Amino acid sequence: MEWVMGKEESGGFVETMKRAAISALGVLVGSYLIDGIQYDDSATLLFVVLLLGLFSAILKPLLIFLALPFVLLTFGIGILFINALLYLLVGNLIEGFEVASFGAAFWGALIITFFNLLFSSWVNGPRSRFKVDGRKSARKHRRVKARDDVIDI
Repeated sequence: MEWVMGKEESGGFVETMKRAAISALGVLVGSYLIDGIQYDDSATLLFVVLLLGLFSAILKPLLIFLALPFVLLTFGIGILFINALLYLLVGNLIEGFEVASFGAAFWGALIITFFNLLFSSWVNGPRSRFKVDGRKSARKHRRVKARDDVIDI
């Protein structure tokens, strides 16, 4: 008998939609708070979120790998610069979404990162770091490394 506290690893459509909603909220708030970020309408916002999600899934791991020494030297803060570059790239690719400068992209990416941290338990559900394995005769509690959260935009 194996029992893991917290949410089962299901992923799926609901989790993806929650992440997209958080990203959309981050872009929306960023456009209101930062002068250099603006979008035309809600359809543009939807395309921005979709492209940011696609870039975060495909390009971001490659960029992190290529910039690994920089990311390690900055203790992970370099990932914010990678997020800002992706944000700026989306601003250059989507008509109706404007990111005026790298500084605006950096602050926009920071806002999305903040919202991802704020709502991570809503997306991932509560988690426990302990695992109980009933097959062991001593019924030892083992510490299990939790899945690391990746902050994406």
